Amino acid sequence: MNTLNRIATKRGLPSIIKVDNGSEFISKVMDKWAYERGIELDFSRPGKPTDNAKVESFNGRLRQECLNAHWFLSLEDARRKIDEWRQYYNEMRPHSALQWATPAEFARQARENALSGRTAEPGFSILDRC
Repeated sequence: MNTLNRIATKRGLPSIIKVDNGSEFISKVMDKWAYERGIELDFSRPGKPTDNAKVESFNGRLRQECLNAHWFLSLEDARRKIDEWRQYYNEMRPHSALQWATPAEFARQARENALSGRTAEPGFSILDRC
Protein backbone atom coordinates (compact mmCIF):
# COMPACT_ATOMS: atom_id res chain seq x y z
CA MET A 1 0.00 0.00 0.00
CA ASN A 2 3.03 2.25 0.43
CA THR A 3 3.50 2.31 -3.34
CA LEU A 4 -0.15 3.19 -3.99
CA ASN A 5 -0.01 5.94 -1.36
CA ARG A 6 3.17 7.35 -2.93
CA ILE A 7 1.60 7.35 -6.41
CA ALA A 8 -1.61 8.93 -5.06
CA THR A 9 0.44 11.71 -3.46
CA LYS A 10 2.04 12.53 -6.81
CA ARG A 11 -0.92 11.98 -9.14
CA GLY A 12 -4.06 12.07 -7.05
CA LEU A 13 -6.59 9.31 -6.53
CA PRO A 14 -8.51 7.68 -9.39
CA SER A 15 -12.18 6.83 -9.10
CA ILE A 16 -11.63 3.30 -10.47
CA ILE A 17 -8.65 0.93 -10.58
CA LYS A 18 -8.90 -1.85 -13.18
CA VAL A 19 -7.30 -5.00 -11.75
CA ASP A 20 -6.96 -8.64 -12.64
CA ASN A 21 -7.68 -11.52 -10.28
CA GLY A 22 -4.10 -12.00 -9.11
CA SER A 23 -3.51 -12.61 -5.42
CA GLU A 24 -1.90 -9.17 -5.07
CA PHE A 25 -5.26 -7.58 -5.90
CA ILE A 26 -7.63 -9.99 -4.16
CA SER A 27 -6.78 -9.07 -0.61
CA LYS A 28 -8.50 -7.52 2.36
CA VAL A 29 -5.73 -4.92 2.60
CA MET A 30 -6.19 -3.76 -0.99
CA ASP A 31 -9.98 -3.80 -0.65
CA LYS A 32 -9.82 -1.78 2.58
CA TRP A 33 -7.36 0.72 1.08
CA ALA A 34 -9.62 1.34 -1.93
CA TYR A 35 -12.82 1.45 0.14
CA GLU A 36 -11.40 4.03 2.57
CA ARG A 37 -10.53 6.29 -0.37
CA GLY A 38 -13.77 5.81 -2.32
CA ILE A 39 -12.04 3.94 -5.14
CA GLU A 40 -13.84 1.18 -7.03
CA LEU A 41 -11.81 -1.94 -7.82
CA ASP A 42 -12.97 -3.17 -11.24
CA PHE A 43 -11.94 -6.83 -11.50
CA SER A 44 -11.54 -8.49 -14.88
CA ARG A 45 -13.43 -11.70 -15.46
CA PRO A 46 -11.45 -14.81 -14.46
CA GLY A 47 -9.71 -16.31 -17.48
CA LYS A 48 -10.33 -13.23 -19.64
CA PRO A 49 -7.01 -11.35 -19.97
CA THR A 50 -8.49 -9.36 -22.86
CA ASP A 51 -10.62 -7.51 -20.29
CA ASN A 52 -7.46 -5.69 -19.34
CA ALA A 53 -5.39 -5.78 -22.52
CA LYS A 54 -3.35 -2.68 -21.64
CA VAL A 55 -2.13 -4.24 -18.41
CA GLU A 56 -1.43 -7.55 -20.12
CA SER A 57 0.60 -5.69 -22.75
CA PHE A 58 2.49 -3.77 -20.08
CA ASN A 59 3.22 -6.96 -18.14
CA GLY A 60 4.69 -8.53 -21.28
CA ARG A 61 6.93 -5.52 -21.88
CA LEU A 62 8.05 -5.44 -18.24
CA ARG A 63 8.96 -9.12 -18.41
CA GLN A 64 10.71 -8.88 -21.80
CA GLU A 65 12.51 -5.55 -21.37
CA CYS A 66 13.35 -5.72 -17.67
CA LEU A 67 12.81 -8.95 -15.77
CA ASN A 68 14.23 -11.27 -18.45
CA ALA A 69 17.06 -8.84 -19.26
CA HIS A 70 18.63 -8.65 -15.79
CA TRP A 71 20.07 -10.82 -13.08
CA PHE A 72 18.92 -9.59 -9.69
CA LEU A 73 21.61 -10.04 -7.07
CA SER A 74 19.52 -8.93 -4.12
CA LEU A 75 16.14 -7.44 -3.34
CA GLU A 76 17.70 -3.97 -3.29
CA ASP A 77 19.36 -4.62 -6.67
CA ALA A 78 15.99 -5.74 -8.10
CA ARG A 79 14.27 -2.63 -6.74
CA ARG A 80 16.93 -0.36 -8.25
CA LYS A 81 16.87 -2.02 -11.68
CA ILE A 82 13.09 -2.17 -11.86
CA ASP A 83 12.82 1.46 -10.76
CA GLU A 84 15.32 2.51 -13.45
CA TRP A 85 13.27 0.64 -16.06
CA ARG A 86 10.04 2.20 -14.72
CA GLN A 87 11.50 5.69 -15.09
CA TYR A 88 12.71 4.87 -18.61
CA TYR A 89 9.31 3.41 -19.56
CA ASN A 90 7.33 6.33 -18.09
CA GLU A 91 9.56 9.17 -19.26
CA MET A 92 11.89 8.29 -22.14
CA ARG A 93 10.61 5.23 -24.03
CA PRO A 94 8.56 6.01 -27.16
CA HIS A 95 5.06 4.50 -27.00
CA SER A 96 3.00 3.46 -30.00
CA ALA A 97 -0.18 4.61 -28.19
CA LEU A 98 1.34 8.12 -28.09
CA GLN A 99 2.14 8.03 -31.80
CA TRP A 100 5.76 7.07 -30.95
CA ALA A 101 6.29 10.06 -28.68
CA THR A 102 7.81 9.61 -25.27
CA PRO A 103 5.47 10.25 -22.34
CA ALA A 104 7.50 13.37 -21.52
CA GLU A 105 7.07 14.69 -25.08
CA PHE A 106 3.37 13.86 -25.05
CA ALA A 107 2.85 15.57 -21.66
CA ARG A 108 4.80 18.65 -22.80
CA GLN A 109 2.70 18.92 -25.96
CA ALA A 110 -0.53 18.46 -23.98
CA ARG A 111 0.51 21.23 -21.54
CA GLU A 112 1.37 23.54 -24.42
CA ASN A 113 -1.99 22.81 -26.07
CA ALA A 114 -3.84 23.43 -22.80
CA LEU A 115 -2.02 26.72 -22.21
CA SER A 116 -2.68 27.93 -25.73
CA GLY A 117 -6.34 26.90 -25.59
CA ARG A 118 -6.00 24.36 -28.39
CA THR A 119 -8.09 21.25 -28.04
CA ALA A 120 -6.63 19.26 -30.91
CA GLU A 121 -4.65 16.14 -30.09
CA PRO A 122 -0.85 16.49 -30.15
CA GLY A 123 0.47 16.26 -33.69
CA PHE A 124 3.12 13.58 -33.41
CA SER A 125 4.14 11.51 -36.36
CA ILE A 126 6.25 8.40 -36.65
CA LEU A 127 8.04 10.21 -39.46
CA ASP A 128 9.32 12.79 -36.96
CA ARG A 129 11.30 10.05 -35.22
CA CYS A 130 13.34 8.97 -38.26
